[in-house]
Amino acid sequence: MGRRSNGEGTIYRRADGRWEARLQAGGVRKTVYGHTRQEAARKLEALQRQARRAGQLPDAHGRTVRDLLDAWLDTMAPTLKPATMADYAKVTRLYLAALADVRLDRLTPDRIQRHYASLQAKGLKRAPSKAHALLHRACELGVRWGWLGHNPTDRVVAPRYRPERKDVWTPAELAVFVAMASGHVLYPLWLLGIVTGCRPGELRALTWDDVDLDAGTIAVTKTLARIGGEWVVTTPKTRAGVRTVTLPPEGVQALAKQRKLQARWKRGPAWQGWRADLVFTRSNGQPLHGGKVAKALHSECDRLGLPHLTPHQLRHLHASLLLVEGLPVPAVAARLGHASPNVTMAVYAHMMGDDAAAADAVARALGGAM
Repeated sequence: MGRRSNGEGTIYRRADGRWEARLQAGGVRKTVYGHTRQEAARKLEALQRQARRAGQLPDAHGRTVRDLLDAWLDTMAPTLKPATMADYAKVTRLYLAALADVRLDRLTPDRIQRHYASLQAKGLKRAPSKAHALLHRACELGVRWGWLGHNPTDRVVAPRYRPERKDVWTPAELAVFVAMASGHVLYPLWLLGIVTGCRPGELRALTWDDVDLDAGTIAVTKTLARIGGEWVVTTPKTRAGVRTVTLPPEGVQALAKQRKLQARWKRGPAWQGWRADLVFTRSNGQPLHGGKVAKALHSECDRLGLPHLTPHQLRHLHASLLLVEGLPVPAVAARLGHASPNVTMAVYAHMMGDDAAAADAVARALGGAM
């Protein structure tokens, strides 16, 4: 039997032939096993490094992944917007449930990797990357608290999500929409999305106090979402999201049309109103559901024979119009409410390059030099 001295742990051979190593630090004792003495020694050294780094041995006290995720969500809740919190809870519930009962001391990289693979096998494209991002952050907290000796997600191949590039309408298709959809009750909302590039939640949160028809501007200061059956108004995603957007004449006309329509609704018996004087509402004054707005746009595209766009893709359409016209990226970023022009570049890089034009520019330069 071999032993470690000076309180650094012990290694000995068990009756079943395996090697067992023990280390005690900070009142916590950990035991690891190996098929050979060398394997047990390596595991013991890893425990010693953890104890030196953290000042104690990791001890989850039997806690599971569910315990860690719940603790992480509780810790993050005061700093998160309700919509973000709801999204994290959804990811936990839908995409990490299979790991929920796994003890933290048994949460190994290979187990995590197999879980990601199972999500991918189900055809879930974005779910694996979202699950990984959340689990990684939760495990970081577990390391800080001494529940984990290391972050097991650091040693997995992180799932990648590459969103499919979706085309927006051509100028001819946009002209068809503007000419043929104007009679739809939601047309002013859709048109404002096209001419401002605002996020759907920002448009649905607009109040008449945010609108200055004389100046031709709207103030974007909030967003509206349905969370847990309740309407929640919060600030935009970033500080850059709080902005004043100048309207083209078509945007002013759309809002004037909406004001007249809503004035007629207010005179009717069905009008209930809401706690805020929203610009875009149902006929009873209640907020619009984002899903129903998207479904209505889908149906209108079918009626007009146009490619399907979502309300959020109207924002992309707006950005593409600006970039094709050569508007500087910083100006586009400011109008969209992006945190920085780098975000705009990352999202819309494919819209900025005209490779044929670049080749012509090089040819002209070479022609002048030769």
